[in-house]
Amino acid sequence: RSRALLQQLPPQDCDERYCPGLTDGERRQLRAFSARRRREALGQGLAAPVPAPCHGCPCRKCGRKLNKGDPGVSASRLGDQLWHPSCFSCHSCQQPLVDLIYFQQDGRIYCGRHHAELLRPRCASCDQLIFVEQCVEAEGRRWHPEHFCCLECERPLRGQRYVTRGGRPCCRGCFDSLFAEPCQACGDPIGADSEEATHQGLHWHNRASCFCCSLCRKPLRGQPLTSRHGRLFCSESCSLGRDSSSTASDSSDSAFASAPSPDS
Repeated sequence: RSRALLQQLPPQDCDERYCPGLTDGERRQLRAFSARRRREALGQGLAAPVPAPCHGCPCRKCGRKLNKGDPGVSASRLGDQLWHPSCFSCHSCQQPLVDLIYFQQDGRIYCGRHHAELLRPRCASCDQLIFVEQCVEAEGRRWHPEHFCCLECERPLRGQRYVTRGGRPCCRGCFDSLFAEPCQACGDPIGADSEEATHQGLHWHNRASCFCCSLCRKPLRGQPLTSRHGRLFCSESCSLGRDSSSTASDSSDSAFASAPSPDS
């Protein structure tokens, strides 16, 4: 429960003590931001039996009726309306907020985290709200400029080419040395700047000298292929020439279109 509450109401969104490294200007903006939210949007959902005058009124979220004596939740910020306890939840993450702090925006209920993110971007690295004039936006997320760096060596990546791994940025050097797949043909790593071809979980440089028939060396880019024991062939006859003791390929002929590595 404590972890859930910290997720729903991050202390760094309202208390500068949890935000090391803020400039004086950022501290002033955080204090003003927090005060405005408390004044305009903060409330607490209260659970109580539905009173007789509200018998049969609809739940604000699901529309089903609430009868006298049923558990219901009221939110003073949103007027004389009631919710089922399970319906009183954050509009973004659906986490329950009954008897907890909520924030309202445009008639909707939010936990503290997602209400704050309606108003300010959140840094994907430090999880603090961003109050500086400029930030880095990449992969659908935002960072403080100084926090947009390689997940391995922490090299700044602003204005640099990078590769994403697990949703986090990685410099090309770290990617090539730590994460690049080896080519099945030449054995060299397939770097971030290399075009890659894949088939049945194996990887090749997408060039004629690597991604080609193991027997006749015909390039296979965009061509039908068959595979046997991890080797690629342009036809069934080439595969049988490589291994005449077997008459069946371990995969049927299929059209293959090369594509960049998902991580690249």
